[in-house]
Amino acid sequence: MLRRTYEGQDCSLAQALEAVGERWTLLIVRDVLLGINTFDAFIEELGISRNVLTDRLNHLVACGILERVAYQQRPVRHSYELTAKGRDLTPVVAALMQWGERHAAGPEGPPRRTEHIGCGGPVHAVLTCADCARPVANEEVTAGWVR
Repeated sequence: MLRRTYEGQDCSLAQALEAVGERWTLLIVRDVLLGINTFDAFIEELGISRNVLTDRLNHLVACGILERVAYQQRPVRHSYELTAKGRDLTPVVAALMQWGERHAAGPEGPPRRTEHIGCGGPVHAVLTCADCARPVANEEVTAGWVR
């Protein structure tokens, strides 16, 4: 969660960053995509403090990105599952991982990759034109006003 609001900014990216712009948020979403979805598993995987994790999970639930699901009654324990809104972050996570593989991975290569459940092949984020359905190179993209 960003520490300021975007009053007066008519920008969907700024509004999206209010929901997912905090440094741990997309790592939590990535972990849920990897099948890591319990509080203790997040602590172990991320090395995040308990209070920060509690805050981030509550924020993601409040934003409708994750849903808390009880999987044990005594004591009550929850897992965190992606909602449809959260699942819509899959291409964002895949694109950021792809960027990291290309520009930030060490000499041994990336430690993780996104995979197609159907065949196990690597998944790559690709931009396509909504009108002609052709792939679009990064250099062919600009941002413009709709209204």
